[in-house]
Amino acid sequence: MHTHQQQKPVHAASLTTRAFQGGGFALLLVTIFLLGVKNPDPSWHKLWMLRPLIIVSLAGATGGIIYYLFDPLRSQGGVKKWVANILNLLIYVVGLWMGFVLGFVGTYWH
Repeated sequence: MHTHQQQKPVHAASLTTRAFQGGGFALLLVTIFLLGVKNPDPSWHKLWMLRPLIIVSLAGATGGIIYYLFDPLRSQGGVKKWVANILNLLIYVVGLWMGFVLGFVGTYWH
């Protein structure tokens, strides 16, 4: 006998909520980081801060979407919930790190 698990349908509000949560947290982190830059290099473009703000926020939003996509696994509880949460945390942290590197390369980091 085959049992078919029904896939949870994608709810746009929930998906966008997770994307905004992930992106908002990333935006907060990159903003705090940028506030520490007192004397930017004059050779950088005058709007150099836009690139890290956009890229890091998009990386965070992507992490929020991935978190949402793991909801079916997380809802099963037990060990699967722990694995999903730990995996999501690792994905989010690595994604943010990549966003920071891509956002700041060529300006703040050479």
